[in-house]
Amino acid sequence: MAVKLTEEFFRRDALEVAPDLVGKVIVRRLEDGTLLRERIAETEAYRGEEDKGCHASKGRTKRTEVLYGESGVIYVYLCYGMHWLMNVITGEKDFPQGVLFRAGEVHDGPAKLTKYLQVDGSFNGGSMSSSPDIWIEDDGFRPDIETAPRVGIDYAGDYWKDVPWRFIAKR
Repeated sequence: MAVKLTEEFFRRDALEVAPDLVGKVIVRRLEDGTLLRERIAETEAYRGEEDKGCHASKGRTKRTEVLYGESGVIYVYLCYGMHWLMNVITGEKDFPQGVLFRAGEVHDGPAKLTKYLQVDGSFNGGSMSSSPDIWIEDDGFRPDIETAPRVGIDYAGDYWKDVPWRFIAKR
């Protein structure tokens, strides 16, 4: 039987939460009651103001304020002006960190995943642990995981771009 993840699950370091999310299932309830489900196949950790790949590296702004909030909060932002990307905040309040949902088993890519789940900016600031519209379940599945450098953050410099904070379910 699947168990819904609570805020306590997310109240850990992003480098612990990110690999633990791989294999879990994102569930999205649509307005008509339809449930969409997708197993998480890939995540990326972003950790603190010192992480040049993290949006918080420029400090607190209107856009990044959510990153400084409670664990389990959803952080959704528009990438390239056209793709919604979804993260979940981890760790302790005021220490900005989170995990990007990079891919599902079927929808390979963060924008494809949010499009399938019908997630947009209206989810920003919501709670992954208490929302009736989106949550994550643990059904006990534990894939083998490999690590790799994060994707799409060349601007962060070689060290931060190459740190192996991407977690991928082995196929």
